[in-house]
Amino acid sequence: MVEMFTATSATPPFTVLVIDDDEVAVEQFGRMLRGEGYLVRTALDAETGLAEIKTHRPSAILLDLRMPLVDGLGFLQRLRAVDSGIPVTIVTGDYFIDDETATTLRSLGAEIQFKPLWLEDLSMVVHAMLDGPPVSSGLAATT
Repeated sequence: MVEMFTATSATPPFTVLVIDDDEVAVEQFGRMLRGEGYLVRTALDAETGLAEIKTHRPSAILLDLRMPLVDGLGFLQRLRAVDSGIPVTIVTGDYFIDDETATTLRSLGAEIQFKPLWLEDLSMVVHAMLDGPPVSSGLAATT
């Protein structure tokens, strides 16, 4: 399911694609981002998200890590094979990401944030993806 919401404020027309199998999370992130003036497109699974990118390339992507069929890592690997320029932040409720997965996500250019994200947190994450320094994930980098 893909929904488009129209921004109402005067911010540049950046589009954020939210991909999460949790409809409530998608709805909440969409509502918060619309309130910040972003255009929001959504997908409830990785396949729909990949199809969405082909027709409407977003400015940034918020991506759930744990989804059925194709998870966030699989999505990110497929995305990077065709587009290395879209900033991606993994938003997950999984506080037990192993070092290998975290390292792989980072090597593919993704940042990691943990749910819940409040409006201020979400705003900072998206702003950082669009024109700021990388966001802090709270995970120590592995070497």
